[in-house]
Amino acid sequence: MSQLGFLHPTGLGLSGSCTRSVSSHRDGFRIRPHRTRLHATQQKTAGKDGDAITTREKDYSEWYLDVVRAGELAESSPVRGMMVIKPNGMAIWDAIRDYLDAKIKQSGARNAYFPLMIPQSFLTKEAEHVEGFATECALVTHHRLRLNPETKQMEPDPESKLEEPLIVRPTSETIIWHMFGRWIGSYRDLPLCINQWANVVRWEMRTRLFLRTAEFLWQEGHTAHESAEEAREKVRSVQWGCSQPLLSAVRVC
Repeated sequence: MSQLGFLHPTGLGLSGSCTRSVSSHRDGFRIRPHRTRLHATQQKTAGKDGDAITTREKDYSEWYLDVVRAGELAESSPVRGMMVIKPNGMAIWDAIRDYLDAKIKQSGARNAYFPLMIPQSFLTKEAEHVEGFATECALVTHHRLRLNPETKQMEPDPESKLEEPLIVRPTSETIIWHMFGRWIGSYRDLPLCINQWANVVRWEMRTRLFLRTAEFLWQEGHTAHESAEEAREKVRSVQWGCSQPLLSAVRVC
């Protein structure tokens, strides 16, 4: 049996990988934010509350942040590295998600949802797979808090320590394939094509709205096939509208 995990280059609240870059698409798909008009080609352009938008020629990084602010797309949250996606920004994500969700379903995949938390042992088994973002994983070690009577502060209750720590998902691949192992009994259960829309967490140290954030929205698709060639053909068949090649991994079992 060959297993295929494919990641369409789609996401919002991105964190440094092309699997999470927002790209435009064909077939008449257009993003139309709520009456927001930004013209940053002039030396100074009025933004929200009269603030100016820096030109790209003067400071590209500052221009980007000015556009996000003036467009009311997102802003930083009280949690370091995580952002609040405002209605205008969410409308863009909704449009991208709705368009791609229809395409994904047309390809034969069905949506499912998997837990936010993954046993640490699952990632240990896939040490090579998670090596690239092991240092970015958020770890849950207790299941409740208590009020310290002396400090009057909330703290983990020592009696609530978990037998096995849980990882806040950096990707759902390990738990998805654990479930595939339950669902696939023979070749008659193939092909199995599952897609998930979810949020994931990779604890970035240097963040920037949409481009690198500790939490971001994305989708991931995983399919299982009888042969490696069938898996590769699946990848080729779902590259509609991609501005860059679809990322894929094929393993023969």
